[in-house]
Amino acid sequence: MPISPDLHSHSTASDGCLAPAKLFQRAYEHGVRVLALTDHDTLEGLPEGRASALALGMDFIPGVEVSVTWNGGTIHIVGLGVDSDSDELNQGLAKLREFRDWRAEEIGRRLERSGYPGLFERARDLSNGRLISRTHFARALVASGHADSVAGVFRRFLVRGKPGHVAGEWASLEDAVAWIRAAGGQAVIAHPARYRMTRTRLRKLFAAFVDAGGIGLEVISGSHNRDETFTMAAHARDFGLLGSAGSDFHDPANPWIEMGRLPAMPGGVQPIWHDWELKGLHATAVH
Repeated sequence: MPISPDLHSHSTASDGCLAPAKLFQRAYEHGVRVLALTDHDTLEGLPEGRASALALGMDFIPGVEVSVTWNGGTIHIVGLGVDSDSDELNQGLAKLREFRDWRAEEIGRRLERSGYPGLFERARDLSNGRLISRTHFARALVASGHADSVAGVFRRFLVRGKPGHVAGEWASLEDAVAWIRAAGGQAVIAHPARYRMTRTRLRKLFAAFVDAGGIGLEVISGSHNRDETFTMAAHARDFGLLGSAGSDFHDPANPWIEMGRLPAMPGGVQPIWHDWELKGLHATAVH
């Protein structure tokens, strides 16, 4: 029986715990034959991911997860099937990484002023040294004994009103979708249920996304429960969006959901991979 693709995963190129080669090996061992590598605001892991997929006989989907500021909040747009040589995409991502560099230093300064010194250096040591995320700070705070879990760190230290919070200044929704489309990719709203928006606000986001040229919605996500999956399926049908599916895998110790265990796409939603030619799905193009 064909296995659904996993179209959202992270490696050490951003805030994942596994190098791309180890990520693809783990995915393969868990039955995944189509995997997208979608690191935050970087394409750095794609060459290693591509080589690993080729060696394992997997389908490789080059991707990225772009940080976006919309209506005063942060959302994430996944780009699938992007050309890593796209000048427009690379230039846009470079600007986001520049902000990430400043933000990491500022988080470290704010935590130090609040009585938690040395966290920037610890977070940097836990990263690849080129992209330091809030997740690296969370791991550093856990390792330093200031919290019991990464999730606990976010609640106590890194959200609005807490000592390490720094507001994001990311790409606009329109720019993010334009960069992805310029790179030949398909733009997808990542894990929509995680944004905790009202139904009205969420539907405004979907409408703006469609107007910008976005075509997909992550109906199935490792962070969605069953009810959220079916709610997002209804939204996808309403807005004519293709359904995507991804584990959002970061860390073997704390997966949203293990790779290879994603549920099936709900009925009435056209999967974004419906016209892809994928050997890992035992299918050719379906039009």
